[in-house]
Amino acid sequence: MEITPEIQKRLELLRDKYAAIGQDLNSYLDGLIFANPIVYWDYIEVDALLSLQKPKTDFPDEKIFIVYHQITELYFNLIEHEIDQICRNGKIISDTGQDLGWNEKLDVDFFIARLKRCNMYFETLIRSFDVMRFGMEKDQFTKFRMALLSSSGFQTAAYRRIEIACTDLKYLVHEEKRRELQDADIHEQLNNVYWRRGAIVAETGEKTLTLKDFEDKYLRTFHDFADEYQPMNIWKKYSSLSNSDQKNPEVLKQLKLLDVNVNINWPLVHYRTAVHYLSKGTGEEKGTGGTNWQKYLPPRFQKRIFYPELWSKKEIQEWGKTWVDSVLN
Repeated sequence: MEITPEIQKRLELLRDKYAAIGQDLNSYLDGLIFANPIVYWDYIEVDALLSLQKPKTDFPDEKIFIVYHQITELYFNLIEHEIDQICRNGKIISDTGQDLGWNEKLDVDFFIARLKRCNMYFETLIRSFDVMRFGMEKDQFTKFRMALLSSSGFQTAAYRRIEIACTDLKYLVHEEKRRELQDADIHEQLNNVYWRRGAIVAETGEKTLTLKDFEDKYLRTFHDFADEYQPMNIWKKYSSLSNSDQKNPEVLKQLKLLDVNVNINWPLVHYRTAVHYLSKGTGEEKGTGGTNWQKYLPPRFQKRIFYPELWSKKEIQEWGKTWVDSVLN
């Protein structure tokens, strides 16, 4: 085979690449000679992926419940991946991996593109949630869910990290404490985050086992995560933009859409599904793990809003109302 100028150019680029990190190109070329071709099933780890569904009962529809939650976690992982890129955009890393600090200017096109991806992933999950609503027989669900106690989708750590990385923690404080703690230390704010009221025993005010287990597993890591991401969360990155970029219609559209997807659309598709499976008209039905879904999920109770500065007073007062009017009614 002739060594064409195009091949020669690529060899020179490879030589320069590996020389920059003190490596010998010939050794890497030998690796290519000996390496086996990549096949789809090994690259995607199909066998490992399909071995991860381990139902706890013999009800067939439990597999649907497991698979959909696993899909959700994978999409959350993609959302975290995009958010991390936004948060770290502008950080200068040398060729050797050394952190050289920050470039003050956030790339607005990069910002918009990653926000669009986050919204695309959330919208895919929201549109597909009928798999949970209609994909299981109600009789099977109400029985196999009793074998899952005290496990609950409430315990997804990825969703909590997404919230922490999207906004200032003062906006995630439980509504009753929000005004009081708006200027508090972020760790005090995190200790009063809204979801810590979402799995308590209404009669006694004590934590359910669902909440105790979740906090034991993740609360300390959430504090560490907040230390890292609060100084560079999405709102902080938006605030670092120039005045003209902050007024960019597409920036505003994507930020507001993210706010709606996370804080209205996602909890309300859960609420609608919980009504379908659990509601008997008494108002006393508990979610999996004892979560108080009637008070925890509807946006009107908490008014969790990542970016209140971008919304009008009327929009904040009617937070979530349009969804309820158009879908639930």
